[in-house]
Amino acid sequence: MILPIVAYGDPVLRKECKDIPKAYPNLDTLLENMYETMYGASGVGLAAPQIGLPIRVFLVDASPFADEDQMDAQELAQVQGFKKTFINATILEEQGEEFAFNEGCLSIPDVREDVYRKPDITIEYYDESFTKHTQKYTGIIARIIQHEYDHIEGILFTDKLSSLKKRILKGRLTNISKGKATVDYRMRFPNAKKKR
Repeated sequence: MILPIVAYGDPVLRKECKDIPKAYPNLDTLLENMYETMYGASGVGLAAPQIGLPIRVFLVDASPFADEDQMDAQELAQVQGFKKTFINATILEEQGEEFAFNEGCLSIPDVREDVYRKPDITIEYYDESFTKHTQKYTGIIARIIQHEYDHIEGILFTDKLSSLKKRILKGRLTNISKGKATVDYRMRFPNAKKKR
């Protein structure tokens, strides 16, 4: 089932999310719905707060990046077929020299900006079977994971912009929260005026 994506301005996007137990009710259905929602919105990642749940769950499918022309063979091999579920994740380490990459977010439609992040991460997480992993990721995969991880920490990519950029975007972000955004996927706007 495709779920509505929560728009910028909803308090759930600012919550530091809670771990879930192995026996979390209907977890398989939730994950299935999250993947369907992400694909329906042409996303490469989706975190539980983006569908209104303040829990430490996010998923990533980097395969759409395989269509990018500027990828070298190693990066291409890395993103092809990369699809993972991250539960109760903790980033243990971020390394390397920060680099800029143009990011967007399904909860903040029509806003894309360069964000600086470190290229290498080590993350500990459980998969959908609640098997624990500690893995290192690099490049575009690390970046997508960092973006989604930020969501479960209550952080949005716009928080990482300069104060000047934030001032420039303020009106657009306010409009998004009021429902003044055109998207081709279901959204829930926190401050949209109700029609009578």
